[in-house]
Amino acid sequence: MATAKHLRRNRIKKGIRNKISGTAERPRLAVYKSNTAIYAQVINDLAGHTLASASSLEIKKGKNIDINTSKEVGKKLAEKAKANGIDHVVFDRSGYLYHGRVKALAEGAREGGLKL
Repeated sequence: MATAKHLRRNRIKKGIRNKISGTAERPRLAVYKSNTAIYAQVINDLAGHTLASASSLEIKKGKNIDINTSKEVGKKLAEKAKANGIDHVVFDRSGYLYHGRVKALAEGAREGGLKL
């Protein structure tokens, strides 16, 4: 059953996705966070392909992830994207506030060399 919080995030997410889309030249960096992990993907929406992905499960085993782990996920994703020849991406926060773990992931991706 969806709570009011999830319904609100999904409504915001739809608004964001109506405005942005990933292309081959500038794919979309999509973020998903749960209570125990954070995930990020670089997606070409026109072809429907995931070009690179990273998650906190690859970096840290355990349930409590923090801002430092999120930053490492961003760096790891940037490293994988650069290996695939991707420099510029469109950031999709998926309805989450640009704060905390989402912001740390974006900063880590920038430090890794991606241009958001």
